[in-house]
Amino acid sequence: MTSTDGLRLLPFRGLRYAPDRVSSLTAVTSPPYDVVVRPDGVRELETSDPYNIVRLILPHAADPAARHRQAADTLRHWRDEGILTPDPEPALYVYEQRGGGVLQRGLIGALRLDGPVLPHEDVIPEVVADRAALMGAAAANFEPLLLSYRGEGTGNGATAVIERTVQGPPLLATTTEDGFAHRLWAVTDPAELAAVDADLATRRALIADGHHRWATYRRLYEQRPDAGPGSPWASGLVLLVDTARYPLQVRAIHRVLPHLPPAKALADVAGAFRARRLPPELPAALEALAKTPGTAFVLSAGPDSFHLLDRPDPGLLDRAIRTDRPAQWRRLDATVLHSVLLDEVWRIPDHPFDIGYLHHAEAAVAQAARHGGTAVLMRATSEETVRQLAEQGVTMPRKSTSFGPKPATGLVLRTLDDEGS
Repeated sequence: MTSTDGLRLLPFRGLRYAPDRVSSLTAVTSPPYDVVVRPDGVRELETSDPYNIVRLILPHAADPAARHRQAADTLRHWRDEGILTPDPEPALYVYEQRGGGVLQRGLIGALRLDGPVLPHEDVIPEVVADRAALMGAAAANFEPLLLSYRGEGTGNGATAVIERTVQGPPLLATTTEDGFAHRLWAVTDPAELAAVDADLATRRALIADGHHRWATYRRLYEQRPDAGPGSPWASGLVLLVDTARYPLQVRAIHRVLPHLPPAKALADVAGAFRARRLPPELPAALEALAKTPGTAFVLSAGPDSFHLLDRPDPGLLDRAIRTDRPAQWRRLDATVLHSVLLDEVWRIPDHPFDIGYLHHAEAAVAQAARHGGTAVLMRATSEETVRQLAEQGVTMPRKSTSFGPKPATGLVLRTLDDEGS
């Protein structure tokens, strides 16, 4: 695929829940698939409404092929029954999230895959393969990934279109259980769409959240050699946010090592890091982590067991961390974790079975306790650091950051068989 100079965000016919066919929009939405805590979170969402979107993004069956067929069959049934219905004409969608003192607005559309989109993390091949099989079977993009770009932060171009649009009545409004209020508007006016197109043609985007989905979109397109640049498979569903206008929040993603007993984890780091016991309260542990200069992590065996790791052995860092990357990359907590602790000290295989990634510290600690394993609690990396490395073509270790607020899944879907882009 040949790259274009700027971003091309294309209108599409959104597929949305018919409000009179579900108990509420809140009851059918979900966090993104990689944020849902499994299996408890999946069960909770499934019981909130029989048509909850989690049945499409995280189906469960005896084997992967059966899961993918199940999602495709469920989507077809819901469309046939009028649970999910297509909008009358292609549109870009203005999406607003508000809660906890945060206001975020952006545009949901089908982004051409050949535009300048900068990744900042590596991906797990098995996850990409699974998501590609799921989306390919269903011929659908179930949830938008989150991209950021740097506009002028003023009322011009795409931002002006957003600000004008939110003055009118929304297509939908709902509040999810996390307290965030969500609103969605359709932009169909040709002049407004042209203004967005002209503005974004000069921009490039950073993948804030959704590296696996972006890699999935590209794989799906590559698997269809007959699909031209105008094919629906040549673009993917995204939420694009101007962070000069609406700055994103950046949080850490924590690790759970279910097969590493806590006693072994601490014994193995002796001599490699300084380890200190912390008070048996999670908030206090996270506060100590935030205040520690240099490289640092918190190891936890459960809700009453926390140790702070810091002051890594400089010689070990020099031996274990590759030297062909910028110093800024070599100092990242995630780099030290993966290159030193996981690869050299603990020798944990880089496989989803051996490393879990959770966005909430409480969930990571609870899961470690349940499995008799070890949670590694992390600190967030700033958006500016992420962007600086991405612009140099340097990717961070996978799951290094969590940008947000993340779009709710289930407000608007994109089908690839008749979506009308």
